[in-house]
Amino acid sequence: MFEIVRYNPTHKDEWNQFVAQSKNGTFLFDRRYMDYHSDRFHDYSLMFYRNGKLYALLPANITEEQDVEGHIVKVLYSHQGLTYGGLVMDMQARTTGVLQIFRELNDYLHNAAIQKVVYKPTPWIYHRMPAEEDIYAIFNVCNAKRVCCEVSTTIDLQVRPRWSELRRRCARKAQKAGIEVTASADWRSFWQILNDNLWQKYRVHPVHSLAELQLLASRFPDHIRLTAAFLNEEMVGGIITYTHQPVIHSQYIAASSLGKQSGAIDAIMTNLLEHTPSNTFYFDFGKSTEEHGDTLNESLISQKEGFGGRAICYDTYEWVL
Repeated sequence: MFEIVRYNPTHKDEWNQFVAQSKNGTFLFDRRYMDYHSDRFHDYSLMFYRNGKLYALLPANITEEQDVEGHIVKVLYSHQGLTYGGLVMDMQARTTGVLQIFRELNDYLHNAAIQKVVYKPTPWIYHRMPAEEDIYAIFNVCNAKRVCCEVSTTIDLQVRPRWSELRRRCARKAQKAGIEVTASADWRSFWQILNDNLWQKYRVHPVHSLAELQLLASRFPDHIRLTAAFLNEEMVGGIITYTHQPVIHSQYIAASSLGKQSGAIDAIMTNLLEHTPSNTFYFDFGKSTEEHGDTLNESLISQKEGFGGRAICYDTYEWVL
């Protein structure tokens, strides 16, 4: 039997310490990261205790939605403000224990009048050790159905497939143009390049505002980093990386028109891959899909695969209580 407790701010330190020592948690689950946009979501995160010891966490929020018959239903998401979520487990968590968690979770949610769960497990490349007990549990206990499959592109740093000829040619062009690559704290200049690109191409702004990026970077200086390309001292491109051992994830990639012409992104990627820590196994570019996975951005994924990346899927599951 588990004791299920709703998260509240008094649990912050206990929550963060557990995430740091878990087998599949990343700093995205740290409350200092999760709570930067807490005003946008009704938090419904849960903590699972066995014999008084914290065994697992579920970062989550609830919302009300209209079902196909027009009824308003309560839905639990894990978590809408994060790229992935799912159960964060103790190093000692085992399959039978996780199965029991989901049995008791379903009863708990049913008693709270929540009718549906939308569940996004943490992709396996982010696990510190095998941690897919939750995927088996939602199949075995919850009869969950996969409702979304989005494709990300990941470089296996132990294999490192050869770059495409186009990417190698662009890297040579950057070197010949005199592109210089270095770590930077000029978030404003990069955000402007990023915002201009997204607005011109998609008429949207970055998910994170400039103020939010600066705030998160100040809270996680060891995890969030901007690596930028300069030409004649002008920033012409950059990549913001999130480091979650054993993965480096590119959160944002953008170049100005001059940066695109001179191979700025290829120069930055050369620098990043040459300086990956020894305990990093994967470089994850993130998703190249739109409309919940139904549309593949072929030009975007082609660029990522040109650097040697190959497919990893980010799945979403649902079940009705």
